[in-house]
Parts: sequence; C-alpha cells; structure tokens
Amino acid sequence: MKRRDLIKNLSILPASKVLLGSAIPIGAMMTACTPAVVKRDLINELGIRKIINAVGTVTFMTGSLMHDEVIDTIVTSSQDFVILDEVQDKVGVKIAELCHAEAAMVSAGCWSAMILGTAGVLTGLDAKKSEQLPFLDGMKSEVITQKSHNQGYIHALKNTGVKIIEVETAEELAAAVNEKTAMMWFLNYCTADGKIKHEEWVALGKKFNIPTMIDMAADVPPVENLWRFNDMGFDLVCVSGGKAMRGPQSAGILMGKKDLIAAARFNAPPRGGNIGRGMKVNKEEILGMYIALEKYVNTDHVKEWKMWEERIAFIDNSVKKVTSVTTEVTVPPFANHTPNLKISWDVNKVKLTSKDLQEKMRGRTPSIEIMGGSGNNVAVSVFMLKPDQVKIVADRLYEELSKASV
Repeated sequence: MKRRDLIKNLSILPASKVLLGSAIPIGAMMTACTPAVVKRDLINELGIRKIINAVGTVTFMTGSLMHDEVIDTIVTSSQDFVILDEVQDKVGVKIAELCHAEAAMVSAGCWSAMILGTAGVLTGLDAKKSEQLPFLDGMKSEVITQKSHNQGYIHALKNTGVKIIEVETAEELAAAVNEKTAMMWFLNYCTADGKIKHEEWVALGKKFNIPTMIDMAADVPPVENLWRFNDMGFDLVCVSGGKAMRGPQSAGILMGKKDLIAAARFNAPPRGGNIGRGMKVNKEEILGMYIALEKYVNTDHVKEWKMWEERIAFIDNSVKKVTSVTTEVTVPPFANHTPNLKISWDVNKVKLTSKDLQEKMRGRTPSIEIMGGSGNNVAVSVFMLKPDQVKIVADRLYEELSKASV
C-alpha cells in the first residue's frame, strides 16, 4: 500500500479509533486493505489436458491424487523451519511402528529407496566408502537376483555400481555366493515367475548372512503387505508412496533393519558428497507421506473393496447393453491389486480396435484414459476414479461402442 493511500484510509476512520490506545492494530488494518489473492488454475492456464484416470496409479499419469489431509499437512508444515534430520527421525519412528520395522525413512520415491538401501549395504557408516560410490574398488560389488526378476527396475541398484548376478534355483544361488556378494534382491511384481519364493529367499539370505531387499513398489493393496515382508524377515523393504497410499508422488518409504536404515540415511541428504545428494525429500513430503501412510493403514479396506466392485458393476452393466460386448473382472495377483474390468467385442459387429476406442475416449472432453488390449478389448480401472466420474466413464464407453456397432 502506498503511503498516501494509507493516510487517506486513516482519515476516514472515527477520531476515537485513531487515538493512541484505541487505534485499530496495523496488522488488522493492513489485512482489511489487502485484496484477496485470486487462485490460479495453472493446468487450464497452461493448456494442460485434464484427464479422467481409468487406468490406475501409473507414473506417466502422475500416480494418484493426494488426500486433503496430506495437502493440509504440506501447506501447514511449509510455514516453519525445522532440522531435516529431526523430521526423518520422528517420522521414521512412527512409520516403523505402523509397519513392524526396526526403522524407516521417507525417500524420493521407491527408486530412491532402492538406491539408498543398496548404498547403505555397501558403505555402512564409512564416509570414505560413501564418497567412493559408484566405484567399488575394495568393496563388495555383487547383487544376486533371480533371472526372471532382472528387469528394468533393477537399474536403480546399478546406480551404485553393483554387478547383477542372475540365478534360477537355490542351488545356483548357493554357488553364486562369494566374498563379493553384497545383497540379494527380490522383485515382488515377478514373484510368480521365479522358482524361489519369498520365505525361501529370506532363509537363504540368513543362511549365507547376506542382506535381502524386496521391491514392492505398487504392492499395496493389500494393506498387510506394508508389514508382511518386515515380519517375514527381509532386511530392507522398498515401497512407493504416491500410489495406493496417495501420498506425494515423489515420495517413497525405505524400511527395515536399524543399522541399514542408518547407513541409507548416511548416503542421503542433508549430507553431501554422496550418491544420494540429488534424492532430496523436503520436510513437507516427509510429513505428508507419514499422514498418507497413517490414513491408509486406518482405512476400512473391506468397505473400499466393496466400493470398487460396485463401480465395476455399474460400468459392466452399461457396456453389456451393446450387442456382442462381453466382460470379465480381473484382479492382478501382484502390483495394483485391485479389480479391473476387461471389455471385449466381436470386431465384425463393433467396428473398433482397441487403439480406436482409446483414442475416442481420449479425444473428447472430458478426456478419459483407459488401458489398451490386444485388438478387440480394453480394460478399465476404477481405482483412481472420483465418485462422479464412474457414470461419465460408463456412459462414454457405451456411447462409443454403440456408435461403432453394425
């Protein structure tokens, strides 16, 4: 406010209000004179396409939407300075209690959890080793995994410089263990493809005194997985925070043995000169992740599952009104373990391909993203749909399938 405007405003106040001792507090007066801030809708302003997410918690579609409680936590905690390590300390204790772990930390996503966890295994609290990564001269340098688990996500571990050793059987694993073996890594998404299952993997790790890590990035629900693998004996457990738990998409959780979590944090911010310096997690994300986890653990998941089934049934009833359309409810056994609706049709009666239907759903307003299939089928997830979006998706699918019917 300009000085002359302030004087003008003061001049119109009753004299009794500007006398010393009875004047309106300056702060209140300034607040009254400050115009309300107009919130900007940058998504619209920048011309970014808003979508109805009938696919699920995938990264390219920004994961999930944060709960109001998480957003409130982020906003309120942004108003004060704190010591970052103290935030991790306090939140880590709470997360560990909820998930039956000795210790825990919030990481910059599940990928970061895997890098920092591996780094902690390699370096412990040795500053020289921490500074040395990813160059492993004189250090343990091999990570054993099953051949079927050696997929893209393992690249996180490779950031630390380790060499991946593939095995297929317990006998091959035993033969692969040597003085260079640092860790054994298990990808939960590929459980069904490997010959060695969880319990045996953990038992082998304990037999050879080698730390075991599991990547269960998208493997909640079920909620029990948040403590199942800690109870089972895995030394490190990595999970995404921005999927089913609906925390910040850029947050994750690393939990496990106390000494390994301490070593992982030794390789992470606020410390510098280490492999994790760029994996900074701010106080708002750490606290927001804790609130998201707490809310998720305390959710009525039976009621939640029933809601998903009801939404699936609503869409199912709509699309089956179209001649030749058939449906099937499927639930992935691992990762994004929620009900999906597979929609198929006779291409001789519905002149559409899977890609055609995806483009038609995407190309109108509101834009709807669905999962593609093999030529004559698509799939729909209700996992991330808002309540009012279920009918929109059902109506649009019916409309597009009907228009293509002959």
